[in-house]
Parts: sequence; structure tokens; C-alpha cells
Amino acid sequence: MASLKSLAKDSAIYGLSSIIGRFLNYLLVPLYTRVFAAQSGEYGIVTELYSYVALILVLLTFGMETTFFRFVNKQDENSRQIYNTVLTLVGSVSLLFILLVGLFLKPISEVMGYDEHPQYILAMAITVGIDAFLCMPFAYLRYQQKALRFATIKLIAIGLNISLNLLLFILLPRFLPNFGIHVGYVFYANLFTTLITAFMLLPELKGFHPTASKELVKTMWAYAWPILILGLAGVLNQTADKIIFPHIMQGPEGKVQLGIYGACVKIAMIMAMITQAFRYAYEPFVFSRQDNRDVKKDQSQATKYFLIFTLLAFLVVMAYMDLLKYLVSPGYWEGLRVVPIVMAAEILMGLYFNVAFWCKLTDRTLWNALFALAGCSVLILVNILFIPHYSYMASAWGGVAGYGTALLLSFIIGQHYYPVNYPLRSMATYVALAAFFYFVMTLIPTQWPLWTRLTLNTLILFAFVGHILWHDMPVWKFRRKGVNVNKKK
Repeated sequence: MASLKSLAKDSAIYGLSSIIGRFLNYLLVPLYTRVFAAQSGEYGIVTELYSYVALILVLLTFGMETTFFRFVNKQDENSRQIYNTVLTLVGSVSLLFILLVGLFLKPISEVMGYDEHPQYILAMAITVGIDAFLCMPFAYLRYQQKALRFATIKLIAIGLNISLNLLLFILLPRFLPNFGIHVGYVFYANLFTTLITAFMLLPELKGFHPTASKELVKTMWAYAWPILILGLAGVLNQTADKIIFPHIMQGPEGKVQLGIYGACVKIAMIMAMITQAFRYAYEPFVFSRQDNRDVKKDQSQATKYFLIFTLLAFLVVMAYMDLLKYLVSPGYWEGLRVVPIVMAAEILMGLYFNVAFWCKLTDRTLWNALFALAGCSVLILVNILFIPHYSYMASAWGGVAGYGTALLLSFIIGQHYYPVNYPLRSMATYVALAAFFYFVMTLIPTQWPLWTRLTLNTLILFAFVGHILWHDMPVWKFRRKGVNVNKKK
């Protein structure tokens, strides 16, 4: 229980920074959706390019983040040597990427459909190259369990990015009438923020000496390449729909529909925040306890509580959708119907990350890659087949199908190689209860006054929270039984 408390504490710090950071970034969504009209398709440009960024980031880090945690926790390895090695490898690949994009900028821009604005591509290439390198110092902070410094740097960077956007899109146009607004400012602000983040991480780079032991690199690469495949498949599960969409629905209307979808998906990203925060703490936590006999029990309980609180987050978003929809301009509201579907897909993705962790613990990372590829294949197939008929709704359901496939495969095969006794009956009960409460929310007539709908939805939330407290919160259990929680049994 003490180990789970440590996990919860680190998750809370990472989670707080992630949630606050994402919330602050949410402030950019109403800004962008009001500055860029839905029918202009400019927000579709932002959505598309950031989807490519996520994919390239995985390529440039090529599994070295997880590999670092795996090798740095081995007793016979020198932690500083491991850190210098991953910095050298990722830094070299990132620098090569930036140089190649600069050399072949014109043909790359033409292929991507941005031949009139190649500067967008160059700005994003430099940004993602530096970001990839900075993933390693951030991983080092996690290894040292410096969650507070990690969170502080992240929040400062986010605050700076938001300030620059407010300056470029609100203040300067107001005081300088001739100051033109264009979508490129989004990418330039991001680049400047990344450079400042690199400056803040200089203490973590102190003493860095480029090194690449042939034997060590060979061993690390053998562990990392399946994780690279896994990462590619995972990020494609999150971005393939946005990359594919403009190629299936071509022309200005494709950018318009993609912008609407991309804006409304942002509302569902609270689930991605929770998953990311949990991952930041869970990965080093499990690796450091992999030889402990209670590690499987910890994994089982952590997965259950992850499901409980993500279902609660789902219901909270659904309960207050009448307020949260104002995060985007009314011109984008037609896409709000994707929010519950995308949130369900994010829950499945988080469960898949938990359940498939056995692959990393047993060094069978190839299985992890195969599961992710299977899920990615399903997602891409659903998008290709159904986008022409159902537009972005097909993209939303493709995520559910893809993550569901990966989760099912990882669970079935994992129980053979690394059996974990998950409380499936209890978890299924929570899923059924959350689905029932969501269904009840949808039955409340939309013509009723807003305060009435919100009050009823809040009561439904209280019912779900009450079930959690009654059945799965230890302190509540002890108090029900009249036991002093400060005394040992």
C-alpha cells in the first residue's frame, strides 16, 4: 500500500501539471476557433500539422525513453553512461532530421500541400527536433523522481506559449491595426517556447559527453526497436485519422471538416491528460519494483483504480457538456457528438497501456508492437472505409475499434506469459454503471432549463461517486465497520 501511495503522490504531481497545462492550452482552443472561422479551414491546418509532429516525435525518440528506464534500473549499469548514450543517440538523429528537412524543404512542402507556406514546415521541423532531444532530460528528471521540477518547467513553457499566442492574436492586432493575423503564428510561438524550454533544462545537460559504446548501443537497440514500432502504432492510433482525413476528403471542405473534428476532440482530451499523468508515474514505478513479489497485485489494483477514475472523468465531461462546449466557437458545435466516443477510445488506450506492460517487464516488447500494429490496422481500415460515408464520425469510432482490438489481444496473450489477476467482475460493474448513468443523462430533455439539466447531472455524478466510496475506498470501509483507520489489525 505504501508503494501505491508513492505512485499516487507522483501521479498527482504529474497529473496536476498535466491537467493545469492542458487546461491552459484549452484556452487556446476558444482563441483559435474564434480567430480562425470554421469555414476557413485554418484550424484544420493546425490539426493536420500537429498530427504529423506527434508521429515524427516518436520516430526521433525511437523508443529510447522507455529503454532508458529499463537499462538505468539494472544494477550492473552506470546510470550516467546510459543517460549520455540516449542523449547522444536521440540528439544525433534529431539534428540529422532538421538538416534534411532544411535541405529538401521545397519538395517536402509540395508533397504535404504547403508549397505556398514552406516556413510552416521548417518551423515545425526545428521544433519537433528539439522537443525529441528534450524528452531525454525530462525522462532523467522522472528517473530522479524530481516530479516538482518536471512539472514546473512544463507549466512555465505552457504559460509562455499561451502568452505569446495572446500577444500575437489579440494584443498586437488591437494596438497595431496593420498587424495581420495568420495561422503561422501558432507554429512560431511553439518554436520560441521550445527554445526557452531547452534553456531551462540546461542543468540536466551539465556534464553531458557524447558517447556511444557499440555493445551498449546494440543491446539498447535490440530492446528499443519493438518499442519504436509500438510507439509508431500507438501514435498512429491517435493521429492517423487526422492525417488520412484530408487525403480522403480533399479540397477546402476536407480542411473544414478536419478543423471541426480537431477542435471538438480537444474537449475529450481530459482523458489523455489522466492517461499521460498515470504513465509518467507508472512506468518508473513498475520498473523499480519488478522484482518485488507484490508487483502483480499493485498492477491489478492500479489498473482498476485507473478505470474507476477515468470513468468518473467521462461522466463529469458528459454531465457538464452544456458548459464545456463553449471551449470552442459555436461554428464548431456540430462536431460535439464525437466527444463521448473519443473519450471511450482514450479509456481503452489507457487500459491497453496498463495491461500490455507485461511485454516491457518480460522483455517481450515485440508482442507489444504486434498488438499496437493490429489495433492501428483496424483503425486505419475503419477510416478508409467509412470516412467517405460518415466523415469524422468514422474517425471517432475507428479509435474505439483500434484500441479495443489492441487491449483484447494484449490481455489474452498476456495471461499466458505474465498472468495478472485483474478484478474483472468489479471493473465490468463500473463500466456498466457508468454506461447506465450516461444513458440516463442523454434522456434529460434538452429543452429543459440549463440549471435543471446541470442539477440532475450533478446528482447522477454523486450517485457514481457514492458507489466508489461505498465499495472501493478503504477509509470509507473502515469507518463503516467502526474500525479506527490509524490502528493496525
